[in-house]
Amino acid sequence: MNVAPMRGGTAVQDHVALAEIELCGELIIAASAAAERLSFDRIDEVLRVSDEAGPLSGDLS
Repeated sequence: MNVAPMRGGTAVQDHVALAEIELCGELIIAASAAAERLSFDRIDEVLRVSDEAGPLSGDLS
C-alpha cells in the first residue's frame, strides 16, 4: 500500500482554540478541587472574566 506524502507540515496552530482548551482545563481543575459547585463569581475568576465595563443590562438609557 502506498501513501501519498503530505505537503507542508502537519502542525496547525489555532491560537484561539488553544486558549479555549487551556481555560477549559483550568476550569476542570478548579471544579475537581472544589468541595461543592463553583459559584458564578469563582467561574469568572478562573476564566479571567472581568466586569470592567460594568454588568450587562437591558437598560441602555
